Amino acid sequence: MSVRSPHGQRRARVTHAVIVIFLEFFAWGLLTTPMLTVLHETFPQHTFLMNGLIQGVKGFLSFLSAPLIGALSDTWGRKSFLLITVFFTCAPIPFMRISPRWYFALISVSGIFSVTFSVIFAYVADITDEHERSTAYGLVSATFAASLVMSPAIGAYLSALYGDSLVVLIATVIAVADIAFVFFLVPESLPDKMRLSSWGFPISWEQADPFSSLRRVGKDSTVLLICVTVFLSYLPEAGQYSSFFLYLKQMIQFSSEAIAGFIAMVGILSIIAQTLLLSVLMRTIGKKNTVLLGLGFQILQLLWYAFGSEPWMMWAAGTIAAMSSITFPAVSSLVSYNASADQQGVVQGMITGIRGLCNGLGPAMYGFIFFLFNVELNDTHPVAPTENTEKPVIPGPPFLFGACTVLIAVFVAIFIPEHRGPEPKACSATSSCAAAHAQNGSPLTTPTSDPEDIEPLLQDTSM
Repeated sequence: MSVRSPHGQRRARVTHAVIVIFLEFFAWGLLTTPMLTVLHETFPQHTFLMNGLIQGVKGFLSFLSAPLIGALSDTWGRKSFLLITVFFTCAPIPFMRISPRWYFALISVSGIFSVTFSVIFAYVADITDEHERSTAYGLVSATFAASLVMSPAIGAYLSALYGDSLVVLIATVIAVADIAFVFFLVPESLPDKMRLSSWGFPISWEQADPFSSLRRVGKDSTVLLICVTVFLSYLPEAGQYSSFFLYLKQMIQFSSEAIAGFIAMVGILSIIAQTLLLSVLMRTIGKKNTVLLGLGFQILQLLWYAFGSEPWMMWAAGTIAAMSSITFPAVSSLVSYNASADQQGVVQGMITGIRGLCNGLGPAMYGFIFFLFNVELNDTHPVAPTENTEKPVIPGPPFLFGACTVLIAVFVAIFIPEHRGPEPKACSATSSCAAAHAQNGSPLTTPTSDPEDIEPLLQDTSM
């Protein structure tokens, strides 16, 4: 799968996107155990709450910046913005040992550029045909899982033997290697004819305004249903991702080695789910039903996390969590299916913006619910429960709340149309477009670019 480029130029391939994602998240995976320790040492009081606020600020900034970066990458190309997003996402890593408070501050601020997945999915859309795009998306998502299969275990092992400083150093070196790979080896995926020939500011404020993107969502019933589904399903996932390892230590008494093993198991199963299983499901039951199946797995997983109080229950729920990982690549494929070739960055940026909003609200929501139910991280080392310890009926209240939101997402996703309708014919002149709008009784809006470049997914449809 590669872009058709002139002779003499390096071809953009899905392999390039896979390597970028693997290196970035492998570096962060190494820091899983050290970050738990640094987080507790820096914020000994209300650790869950502070963790939620830090991740919440980062996610909200990603929501604000995603449409702008996506729109600019549609005009100036993917490579430059891929370089920016990777650099600023990895920038906080060395500060974990230099200054923990600066480390957490930079994590929050780095959310402005932490939209690597948005640019990567647009990159993949540029170089793949429609029939192979869902497989490519699954491969990228599986690579994310693969990067976390061994890195937490390696990080925990090195941290126990040599200390956290060595782990941070190795993660920093890998992050620098990722940046160098993008700069020297990753080719541009956007064809020259679709890129701006000179520097300028070719987009309007409306395209960069994330709230404008949300307002446009409501103009098309299909994209509205998809975005609501993404919001309701990813909200608990974002909160879970930000606090789950802390939860395993505090409530389930997982050791650092057990957490690393848990991540490895879920990662391996997620790779299988997002490559073999996803490809089979997309061909047999279709994009929409694959999304519904993934949401069903997510509900079961969250309910098990909410009511489970034994380690074996978490391991069992982890297998279901791996199966639910098919949801996002299936949604990305569904969205890309309805987008034109020159608007992939805008569309993926919009979906990433919704996920960014969830990355802001989800961790804060989970942290606040943990705080309401007096769940605190008293020690980063697991403590064996005594016989007199009474376990709560619902050990994980935020997970139960998340299961309810995903259930609503299922009801919303049911109404997503299976097939897109016929695309409207392009008007040959502005006057004919105006006449068509007047005849249909719809207001005429001034396009921000050529009429042929308007995102069909965001146009009004009669459904």
